[in-house]
Amino acid sequence: MADGHVADTDAFRGEVRSWLAENFPPALKGRGAMMLAEGRPSRDPDFRAWVKAMGEAGWGVPTWPKAYGGGGLSREQARVLQEEMHAIGAWSPIGGMGVMMFGPTLLEYGSEAQKQTHIPRIARAEVRWCQGFSEPGAGSDLASLQTRCEDKGDHWLVNGSKIWTSGAQWADWCFCLVRTDTSKKHEGISFLLFDMTTPGIEVRPIRLISGNSPFCETFFTDVKAPKENLMGPLNGGWTIAKRLLQHERSGLTGAGGGRGSMFPAPLSDLARDYIGVTDAGRLADRELRARIVAHEMDARAFQLTTVRQMVESRSNSGPGAATSIMKNAGTKILQDRAELTLEVMGSQGLGWEGEGFTSQELSAVRNWLGGKATTIYGGSAEIQNNIITKRILGLPDPLSASSH
Repeated sequence: MADGHVADTDAFRGEVRSWLAENFPPALKGRGAMMLAEGRPSRDPDFRAWVKAMGEAGWGVPTWPKAYGGGGLSREQARVLQEEMHAIGAWSPIGGMGVMMFGPTLLEYGSEAQKQTHIPRIARAEVRWCQGFSEPGAGSDLASLQTRCEDKGDHWLVNGSKIWTSGAQWADWCFCLVRTDTSKKHEGISFLLFDMTTPGIEVRPIRLISGNSPFCETFFTDVKAPKENLMGPLNGGWTIAKRLLQHERSGLTGAGGGRGSMFPAPLSDLARDYIGVTDAGRLADRELRARIVAHEMDARAFQLTTVRQMVESRSNSGPGAATSIMKNAGTKILQDRAELTLEVMGSQGLGWEGEGFTSQELSAVRNWLGGKATTIYGGSAEIQNNIITKRILGLPDPLSASSH
């Protein structure tokens, strides 16, 4: 039985290698993070061909059911696909919130009609999704949201606003939390889907310190949504939202991307280029060398832990409270890398614009600044600590009446 299993795995690995050799454009090798950061990769014909190939195979969402356009692969097969892609510098061009957050949640909570409508288009990268959760008065205390949704018989009528809506200016659809019952807090929230071209939706990008505008303010004024766009039961949106946030935190850790998904190249390689090495081949700066090694050990341990977490999960069980631990650990590692990158580059890592800097150097300082938000979005580090304390460690809630 074991030999047969190995043979099956080897056969699949061979199939993947052949498919990649036939379909992955060599010009895209190792360019994933760079192209996606440039903002308009769809103009590149190689990129378009790669999206089409991955979408038709369903390998952009390898473990999703084939019935909805996914790859239908087992977790082990998906890991093999990841390994073979990494080996040749290939990367998935199909991602975003539809893949990382909404799609897995829709597969669990959506109606059959909603799955048939939305999942295939996510799997083929035909639509982009944004998340309407946070509001000006409802950030960490998300359940205090006030965007109002009224039942008008043949449609829902929505009024209110959201903030920090990532990618709203480019999104085709939005998954949104709305208040359908003002007499209850958590139990008065529903999960509604919007077509972003619906009249009454206004999006205003927010310019950040990094120079980018990935976040937006989103305003809803008498927005009408079809009744079938309600996902899950009326006033049952909080349960769905908690599940979706677990998927988001899992995605933010890099757990779904395989080895090398968090970082484009070992930091030690970058340090050799900028700082130089001794005759023995070691980094000339001993103290920096020690910190880089410690960081890379932490990063590798984290990556191995995410792989183990995926392997140990049962095929029909999604992320749990442990994603809060991984989210906090992963964001710290990313921020540490950004700090070390600037230190390695020295003055070349402080460029903002103009000549004398490479595109990698110019992006380094923006990544460092933009990365400061990673301990906030997806649920702040403090919120994750609360979840860890109550749901994993089983400690009493200091704010509950029973603890006084």
